[in-house]
Amino acid sequence: MQTNAIQQQVNNSTAQLISSEALLNHWQGHRKLTRKVIEAFPEDKLFDYSLGGMRSFGVMTIEIMDISHYGINGIITGKWNTLLDHSSGNIPAQAKAEILKQWDQITEQINEYWPQISIERFLEVELAFGAYENKNIGTILYAIDNEIHHRAQAYVYLRTLGIEPPAFWDRF
Repeated sequence: MQTNAIQQQVNNSTAQLISSEALLNHWQGHRKLTRKVIEAFPEDKLFDYSLGGMRSFGVMTIEIMDISHYGINGIITGKWNTLLDHSSGNIPAQAKAEILKQWDQITEQINEYWPQISIERFLEVELAFGAYENKNIGTILYAIDNEIHHRAQAYVYLRTLGIEPPAFWDRF
């Protein structure tokens, strides 16, 4: 009987391990570092360079931007767009300046929308992008993990091109 009471207490609690603001700062730190990687990437290689069957970093960058943009919109509105099929690699090339401009716009959008996300909203379960059922916090963590994964691939690309990538810890 006591175990059930303790479990009920745990289920009803809203223990928080990281503040919303700290999570936003963590994500934005990763976004700042990924932006530095985009800046370091040669424009002529952004959509035309790959290794081992991986997609170009340009296509990966578009995927990161789509997940961030449509993800934050979905969390705010509860309406989820279906993502493009980034896995095919058939994404039209864009100029690096345009990508950086879009990147900055999405960063501003995240900063604008973030304060509107309540703790309860983070914990709501939704079908993100029409395909992935998860708590909204899980979708945000997925967006961060996906970005780190693709940035690591870009580090390999940069090194094979003879370019020293930004320090992985430099997220400021």
